[in-house]
Amino acid sequence: MRADGTVVAQTEAVSTAHTSTQASAPPFGALMRQWRRRRRLSQLELALGADVSSRHVSFIETGRSAPSRAMVLRLATALGVPPREQNQLLLAAGLAPEYSERSWEDPELAAVRTGVERVLDAHEPHPCLVVDREWNIVRANAATAVLLDGVSPELLEVPNALRIALHPNGLAPRIENLAQWRHHLLERLRRESLAGDRAELRSLLAELDAYPGGSGEADELGGVAVPLRLVTTGGEALSLLSMVSTFGTALDLTVAELSIEAFLPADSRTARLLADAARDREVAEG
Repeated sequence: MRADGTVVAQTEAVSTAHTSTQASAPPFGALMRQWRRRRRLSQLELALGADVSSRHVSFIETGRSAPSRAMVLRLATALGVPPREQNQLLLAAGLAPEYSERSWEDPELAAVRTGVERVLDAHEPHPCLVVDREWNIVRANAATAVLLDGVSPELLEVPNALRIALHPNGLAPRIENLAQWRHHLLERLRRESLAGDRAELRSLLAELDAYPGGSGEADELGGVAVPLRLVTTGGEALSLLSMVSTFGTALDLTVAELSIEAFLPADSRTARLLADAARDREVAEG
């Protein structure tokens, strides 16, 4: 990624390396039991949530009953299993996956790419970026340059939004409320890592947690929203609110695991500074 927010050769950032195979999957009953225990549910509680008998849940876990496709999906929904891991459950039950996984540049995702670009453009002059399941930046609008200016080139080679935010050579030295923002990001990442079987997120969490930047919960956590208070390389103070959007009806893993994060001005001064920065970019581009 260049500092102007342009992602270069980043299509591989949308992970395609996690496709499970039936041969490597554990038995369905054992896998379902892992998810039930991860959610801290008894067999009875799961049965009530899935509207099935606890006896049937017990038989499925012990392998005495083979679940149908509909039953696998019903149990997965009751357990809050993410789409990728739902595929793993289906494969473990000897069934075909529910979700496909295409590359970002696949022709069948053309409408999605167009929609994403429209969202990015619509948020100008406010920063907006798209990240994959591991927080790698897939796309970003021109206004994101305000955030990326001054970030170490090494961090932009394979740009990860969280790493850029908290790394000492990233945004961290210019974040006025670093302890607060750091706490917000780490807690969000921790929740995501616990929501599914996400070893890559646990690894990222351990890395980020080791970065300097204060510890403990920062002040002002009782407000309406946690702002990002960032000083630009030009010395201007920005106050931004983060808003996250996802595709609600995606049947493709690449699409389902995308998040669009927009940074909205929290005050009129920030709005004016972002508008001025956009005009400066237009002048510079001729």
